[in-house]
Amino acid sequence: MRIDLDHNATTRPLPEVIETVARVSAEAYANPGSRHAAGRKARQILEQARETVADVLNASPQEVVFTSGGTEATNLALLGFAAGRKGTILLPPAEHPATEETVKNLLSNGWKRHTLPLDAEGRILGTAYHEVPWSEIKLATLLLAHNETGVLQDITPIASRCAEHGIPLHVDAVQAVGKIDVDFHTLGATTLALGAHKFHGPRGIGALLIHEGTLLPATQFGGHQESGHRPGTECVALAAGMATALRLWHDDREQRTAHIRALRDRLQAGLTEQCAPIVINGSQEDRLPNTLNIAFPGIDGDALLVALDLEGICVSLGSACASGSSEPAPVLMAMNVPREIAIASVRLSVGFDNTLEELETAINRITATVKRLRNK
Repeated sequence: MRIDLDHNATTRPLPEVIETVARVSAEAYANPGSRHAAGRKARQILEQARETVADVLNASPQEVVFTSGGTEATNLALLGFAAGRKGTILLPPAEHPATEETVKNLLSNGWKRHTLPLDAEGRILGTAYHEVPWSEIKLATLLLAHNETGVLQDITPIASRCAEHGIPLHVDAVQAVGKIDVDFHTLGATTLALGAHKFHGPRGIGALLIHEGTLLPATQFGGHQESGHRPGTECVALAAGMATALRLWHDDREQRTAHIRALRDRLQAGLTEQCAPIVINGSQEDRLPNTLNIAFPGIDGDALLVALDLEGICVSLGSACASGSSEPAPVLMAMNVPREIAIASVRLSVGFDNTLEELETAINRITATVKRLRNK
């Protein structure tokens, strides 16, 4: 039995989502920009999907721009706000590669970076905002939930200061949407990114929410689709699939949250009891209900990942978008986690389709693997 404990990387599309994508692909294959009856039918389904996303995230339908996923959404926001300008971008260290690589591009084109330090639990230091040169900041961005640690950031301090100084704020909520309640208008963000495959939707579809009245220059060209922000014929079937996945989560969110939190807590308790010594990285209070970043001192994390894969347990060392690196996770370094702990860390992330029986099996397999590697 293979057990998936890597739900932060991706999730299995639900049967209802697969059915929706297949049905819409067959029934509404026309271009939603066409003015004939078939095109109007496709447009109607596309706009219904837009309304669902807006409803669940407390946005207006006109604020929802469909993209190919969270990475493209973040690129559209950051590159759009930076277009034709120079200044300083404000963000925490060790953000998702979708942000970090885009910021590198901005730095190569004359932008500067001001980094907000993290405390030992992965949260932005409260005093850090006093050191920010606010007159120089032209753009700010941060993760709502960190993809590697699951740590949740309090958006209020940065959102209020950005509003005060007229600074656009982009929030990467890709790991948060579909796991916790996300209210776009309450957050105070200018833009927000999400991706469907993180909440049992299809790959290849996401969205960028753009606060009404925001001027966001286009960075892609070729058509008028998505209010000019993302040209190209919209994939109606994938948008409908994402809306289905998001609605299913929303309607069952209390039960799902309770289930994944119970699984995560049982996993943590079992490994704490049987694999001591262990270290839990990141806040245990302000984190996603499904995420456990855990270190097994004395073991190389990469070796543990390979050994667990052979035992049928899927885990990760961090972001799937940064896989292949043998260096410690940058976010753990930014939290001043000792290097020997950082290199011994893995990320375990459960999903609502995991069972307690699977978790007990996983605890036993991980325990046996950890003991074997420590005794080598």
